[in-house]
Amino acid sequence: QVQLVESGGGLVQPGGSLRLSCTASGLTLEDYNVAWFRQAPGKAREAVSCIYNKNSGKIYTDSVKGRFTISRDNTKNAVYLQMNKLAPEGAGTYYCADEQYVGSASWFLASLYDVWGQGPQVAVSS
Repeated sequence: QVQLVESGGGLVQPGGSLRLSCTASGLTLEDYNVAWFRQAPGKAREAVSCIYNKNSGKIYTDSVKGRFTISRDNTKNAVYLQMNKLAPEGAGTYYCADEQYVGSASWFLASLYDVWGQGPQVAVSS
């Protein structure tokens, strides 16, 4: 059974940090492009970051550059998103998703991704 299981959501104060994990079963995540999407209430899903297959490259939306870091641990079949300097606008439901063939020109299109995690929430509040 193909699944992406997420962990690491929670509540942080502004300026705080969280690390999200996305662990796969039923597939070898190293062979897939993996993206993180964020969805705030009443808003569309927004692509946050993507790490390409074989760790061949990374991309971030402008609003998180310098604060968020995406990485892989292939021994654990996992992808991570380290989020630093979180602000209220960074709150929402975070989803990981994989796709085998998405390219750099379309990495941000949620409709192209095949398997999605359950989307734990990240809350930022003082």
